[in-house]
Amino acid sequence: MKVSDILRVKGSTLYTVTPDLPLADAARTMAELDIGSLVVMDLGDLVGMLTFREVIKAVVANGGSFGQRRVRSVMDDAPMTCTPETDINEVRRMMLQSHARYLPVMDRRELMGVISFYDVAKSVVDAQDFENRMLKAYIRDWPEGEDAAEGGQPRA
Repeated sequence: MKVSDILRVKGSTLYTVTPDLPLADAARTMAELDIGSLVVMDLGDLVGMLTFREVIKAVVANGGSFGQRRVRSVMDDAPMTCTPETDINEVRRMMLQSHARYLPVMDRRELMGVISFYDVAKSVVDAQDFENRMLKAYIRDWPEGEDAAEGGQPRA
């Protein structure tokens, strides 16, 4: 399974902000949309990633308030990215090693979407569920007498 498979199911809705947006406005957007990340874009280019982790750290460091901080001052300005062709197992490794919960998906310089740890986990569970259903259907439809032909015990 590839990242493109997840994006196809998830859709390509993107939430972006500019680096000069007040951090309070970005946090409000995240809360209103019930999302954990915003992609930071400047002049059409990905320049960073803002997640709830950076927001919380900034608020705590500022004594519990946003103050006058801008997105630029707290965003991850070198986020790890993947491509639509990245294998989902590689994405799992990347996310686990870096503790990243969100990965922008880039096709060269074009932002294609963002996948979350939740999206990856859901895709793995869905794939396992499908495989389990297929195996159960295969076992249920096992031809009578095939056991005996292969040296096994006949079914009762």
